[in-house]
Amino acid sequence: MLETNKIYLGNNLDLLPQLDDESVDCIITSPPYDDLRTYENTNTWNFDVFKQVANELKRVLKKGGVIVWVVNDQTINGSETGSSFRQALYFQEIGLNIHDTMIWDKLGFSQVGAIDIRYPQVFDYMFIFSKGKPKTFNALRDRSNKRNGTIMHGTQRQKDGSLKKLWSYGNEIGEKGIRFNLWPIFPKDNNGHPALFPEELVEGHILTWTNENDIVLDPFMGSGTTCIVAKNNKRQFIGFEIVEKYYNIAKDRLNYIKKNGQTSIFTDFSVFEKEKV
Repeated sequence: MLETNKIYLGNNLDLLPQLDDESVDCIITSPPYDDLRTYENTNTWNFDVFKQVANELKRVLKKGGVIVWVVNDQTINGSETGSSFRQALYFQEIGLNIHDTMIWDKLGFSQVGAIDIRYPQVFDYMFIFSKGKPKTFNALRDRSNKRNGTIMHGTQRQKDGSLKKLWSYGNEIGEKGIRFNLWPIFPKDNNGHPALFPEELVEGHILTWTNENDIVLDPFMGSGTTCIVAKNNKRQFIGFEIVEKYYNIAKDRLNYIKKNGQTSIFTDFSVFEKEKV
């Protein structure tokens, strides 16, 4: 078993077999999106490689654990590849549940794609796969209710066409409600890594699907955001990264926080040019 609270440089297909069966509580990651980026020419990513990774992730995930799989598709010859859906269905085929299909709304688009023939692409999928029923769900209740102070009169249509009152029927709607499964979060600037995770996105998932001291794995770690957010929220972490440049960024970010006793997350990587750690 690899040590927790450490990051590792190497191919995740070499590193994942060194983790014990059912040893990880949560996996939060974003694999390569088809061939949209080269990742320093180290990227060998196709469906066969994906299947090897998926089977290893299922093996190391604890019962009740969750995989957060952030992904999207390339458009080739006018058609989206659909690889995101193929991957989701494969996770289901090997025995995991598609617990939720969430959306990351990036609140803007990058000018990539032919917007003269289609609407601009502004979202990524966040598939939530679980090994059985999730053992942890700490619902985030930070959504402002537009109907704050009014009385709930919700009903649900039954199979026979009748209406059944919801459990909350007659209750006063509070100021804050449970977050929906569409998360509007601006992406981070490309600052040292071509596909930087927003800390807010990662933190939302870590707080939702894990508890303190749980082990969070990111097998496509990039610049280390998942590991840093896990550390800041008192979770254990393990990260794998194949590109040495990105591994070194992640190492510098983690060391900076450790050295300075801070819990702030720095996405302006120029700080490390001023103070190497």
